[in-house]
Amino acid sequence: MLHIQKISLTQFKNYTRQDFPFTQRVVGITGKNGSGKTNLLDAIYYLCFTRSYFTSNESQNTQYQTNGFRLEGYFDKQGQPARIICTVKDGKKEVSLNDEKYDRFSRHIGQFPAVMIAPDDAEIILGGSEERRKWLDTLLSQLYPDYLEHLIAYQKILVQRNTLLKNITGNGQEHHSLLDVFDEQLVQHGIPVFEQRRSFLTGFIPRVQQLYDYISGTHEVVNIRYQCTLQEEDYVTQLHTARYKDLQLQRTSTGIHRDDLQFLLNDYPMKSSASQGQRKSFLFALKLAQFEVIKQFKQFAPLLLLDDVFEKLDQERVTRLIALVSGPSYGQVFITDTHTERLQHAFDETAQTIQLINI
Repeated sequence: MLHIQKISLTQFKNYTRQDFPFTQRVVGITGKNGSGKTNLLDAIYYLCFTRSYFTSNESQNTQYQTNGFRLEGYFDKQGQPARIICTVKDGKKEVSLNDEKYDRFSRHIGQFPAVMIAPDDAEIILGGSEERRKWLDTLLSQLYPDYLEHLIAYQKILVQRNTLLKNITGNGQEHHSLLDVFDEQLVQHGIPVFEQRRSFLTGFIPRVQQLYDYISGTHEVVNIRYQCTLQEEDYVTQLHTARYKDLQLQRTSTGIHRDDLQFLLNDYPMKSSASQGQRKSFLFALKLAQFEVIKQFKQFAPLLLLDDVFEKLDQERVTRLIALVSGPSYGQVFITDTHTERLQHAFDETAQTIQLINI
């Protein structure tokens, strides 16, 4: 069981200084739009991932006209107390677990797993490939520390290789020798990422299908097609073949950083053929399948953070979702809504005790 018992926010977004104790498994956070409900969810997410769910720009997480923020969370993880502190001050970030500072934030990822479902998630379907890779990388990084290490190393080498491609003038042999070194390193770190993505999705798709059927109340075939050039040709050959093109473009044109996922509904691209209701059902199925996989892998349920679900789903789908997350297989659930009575009523029907926090 993973449970957050208390969180303290200082100068985080719209919070000057506030503490929130969490006493129940299900916590409802209510208030008007703009009151800070989503910001509170994001603070919980930040403690789990050492970053915001919504932005990579720390200045957007910092209260206006201040020079930093501090988040402190008290957790119970499998019966063991844990205290996480994240601070950003004058652009410098520090994260500690039980008063021991991390030398690398990546070591924290996966220790306190969480799944967020938010309105902006529509971009996973409608946005560019980067959004889909980010979703998949966030999931796999919580499961496999080696995956995250390979990914970080790959991205670092990719930046160095692209910088070299931009700076090459003429055909100096020393530049091509250095490109050979970078190519070798990209292959070394890129292939494990590719193989993990491919093998994971094979077993993941049936879970998404099952949850889609449940949430939508009907059966339509959903699928996730992994698109990667490494499926077509070995990586070494690809990089060698693409080198002239890369020199012209001044960037690396092939590799796992260009992977994509195609979401399909009845064999048609969901991006263009699915209705809004179908896309919403699929997104919830995707995220709840993510929850199930993490729970199975970790042997305890991750935190589930649900932002504004009543506005995103019709009543029938909301009822099914609430019934699901109220069940014994789910852990601590945080859910926001603008209407206190609506939230209370939804959980009254499941006989689930809910803690209500009005902001």
